Amino acid sequence: MFVLAGPGAATPAREAPWLPEAAAYRLTLFLGNLEPVPWDEVATAWSEPYRGSEFTVGGLAWLGRESAVDTDRLEAAIAQQDRQAVFAEATRLIALRIEEELERAVTAQDPAAAQQAVRTGRELYRAFADGIAAADPEAARRIGIAWLELNSSTGFAGVLGAGATPSDTDTMMAARATISDYIAQNYLVEDFAPRQTLSTLPEIAALGDSDVEVPPALPPGSDIFDQDPLPLLVLNFEEQGIDETDLPLVAYGDMLFDSAQIFGGPARDLGIACSTCHNRSDVNQRLFIPGASHQPGAIDVDGAFFNPIFNDRRDDPIDIPSLRGLRFTGPYGRDGRFASLRDFTRNVIVNEFAGDEPTPFMLDALLAYMLEFDFLPNSMLTTDGRLTDAAPDAAWRGEVIFNTPFAGLGDRSCASCHIPDANFLDRRAYDIGSVTPAYAGARAGAMDTPTLLGTLYTAPYFHDGSLPTLGSVVDWFDETASLGLSEAERADLTAYLETVGAADAPYEAFDEENTAFRLAFSELTTFASTLDTLLPRRDAAHILLLTDTVAADLAADASTMANLAARPEIYALAERLVAVGAAVRDEDWAAAEESWSAFQSEARALEERAF
Repeated sequence: MFVLAGPGAATPAREAPWLPEAAAYRLTLFLGNLEPVPWDEVATAWSEPYRGSEFTVGGLAWLGRESAVDTDRLEAAIAQQDRQAVFAEATRLIALRIEEELERAVTAQDPAAAQQAVRTGRELYRAFADGIAAADPEAARRIGIAWLELNSSTGFAGVLGAGATPSDTDTMMAARATISDYIAQNYLVEDFAPRQTLSTLPEIAALGDSDVEVPPALPPGSDIFDQDPLPLLVLNFEEQGIDETDLPLVAYGDMLFDSAQIFGGPARDLGIACSTCHNRSDVNQRLFIPGASHQPGAIDVDGAFFNPIFNDRRDDPIDIPSLRGLRFTGPYGRDGRFASLRDFTRNVIVNEFAGDEPTPFMLDALLAYMLEFDFLPNSMLTTDGRLTDAAPDAAWRGEVIFNTPFAGLGDRSCASCHIPDANFLDRRAYDIGSVTPAYAGARAGAMDTPTLLGTLYTAPYFHDGSLPTLGSVVDWFDETASLGLSEAERADLTAYLETVGAADAPYEAFDEENTAFRLAFSELTTFASTLDTLLPRRDAAHILLLTDTVAADLAADASTMANLAARPEIYALAERLVAVGAAVRDEDWAAAEESWSAFQSEARALEERAF
């Protein structure tokens, strides 16, 4: 995965697949920078295909099949859990593989074999490319040209012998030398300089006096795309017929919820925002970052990756919770540690994701927006938690079980905690035995009672996502609390939970014209509407946060348009916001107003064609 990034936001874009050994190398660097290093995952990075790989084998098996490069020293370093040695051996291995493919290219007997070797070598070179580009742009340019020259000089076999051209051996050798010399000097080093941070920087940069940083990148197997289908967003004010453009504080908070700029690096640089995990106020069941997620839809927000100073040194990723009905679901956090949503939100920004201290206005706006999140409409349930005639018979039978006290639950019922007329929660925390104690006598197992509304679409369940279905939740309680339910009763109770957790329309509906881009365009122009409030106040800081975020997102999202003819106009519209920001930076408020007025006129003209 890589990101199309602007100064204020970023949009994820799909990247080309990684070769197994290159993927394992990139994963090794990423995992090696976590503290403590997850050595079992480092070993797995080499022994198994990365998540989502098009290959069926891991790096070591692939090398055993495709290469003569010896992996014994790398495997020994991993077994010894020697971080510096693993870095050195893995780096040399990739460098040797590049050399192996270059040698195959220049000695190949036919153009097709030579071209394949060049393609493979270039794919392996990707593993180092971002480090070289960051530390030595001129070398990166020379090597890039060398790869092009190497590819173009392999010759052509022709079609049925016609049009064949011979290889240009001299050009191939010269291009190969350009690449090989740099690789040998920087990645085939016998004794690498000690690395505090593992990266793809060349050895010359590691030995130099200046600090060079490789732009943050997620490792192979990562997925920060929105889930598909996209959850439907239900907002209280919209259900009452109020337009968001008439609620500037809410609209600004909506923008902040989608802005990576409120976080620090690396989340900011990778384009991770509140909405990355909480798609449309709900969950993102596909989100996965190796080393920070144990399964899709989970993330360790207090680990080493996002904010090292907040690292609790515990491998404890949590299942991403839904934020629907947020104003009813306090206290906040999986264990209910924050009574205040404002304190919880600040903690997310500053501590979990290393952002700067948010201004009071930013917190006001975020809370104003998030407190509008509503539950999904469900015609099988009344607003006070009673089943309607639309509910299936099994759910009615399950409701009786749900309200029945059990000795194994302390003579309480499911409804004692998940109170139907209180949105199926009680705003308290309990230790139900779902958390493994960290030590004898530990009292850290209490978890906040979650609502059951909308849960049919938020699997898996429990704080760690350990139970895949609502049926498995029923089974867990029946077994751990000795409820003594029959198979039929389990099925009925599951049917009740599924009915309570259901919705009439849980996902956004798109078609040829009502596209995801049209939705994004409507939202982004709504965000921008807050300039009507901010410009007269001459609120430069909050204006720039908005223009940087929205302009970058608008330009990036234009790449997803179905109406290609209108795409240049969207790019031009984004430039209008860039111009607003530039004028504000220059304190030319008249020019800012002029550019904003032009943006509004052009956006209205584009609205029908923005799909």
